[in-house]
Amino acid sequence: MFLVAQNWQAWYEALNKPAWTPGSGTIGLIWMILYPIILVSFVYAIFAWRHGQLPLKIVIIFSLNILANLIFTPIQFGLENLWLSSLDILIIWSTIALLMNEAWRYKKFLAIAQIPYFVWVSIATVLQITITLANF
Repeated sequence: MFLVAQNWQAWYEALNKPAWTPGSGTIGLIWMILYPIILVSFVYAIFAWRHGQLPLKIVIIFSLNILANLIFTPIQFGLENLWLSSLDILIIWSTIALLMNEAWRYKKFLAIAQIPYFVWVSIATVLQITITLANF
């Protein structure tokens, strides 16, 4: 991925992290499960919007979420910027919460489908902020 340094693993391993930090294999597995849910949900939201079943606001919120999600890795592991990564993950978390709230009024299924994503990003947000503060 662009902007990801060659030695990101050494940098990440050297950080102070809480004992409950999941291993990279666990994190990878979680994202392998979540990315298809996110993709199907996003395609569904676009389809529903195109057919007048969802307002454009929901597609915009979802798009912002996906953009913030996609830039997390280059920020965290390319720029090696913990503070900016923390801000980015807070944006990711906030847009999921906002998406769920807005979608609930129109398509409850779309809101419910975001629960695993929201739970994981909630955990990841606490982890990210904990790591950032531990390495301040």
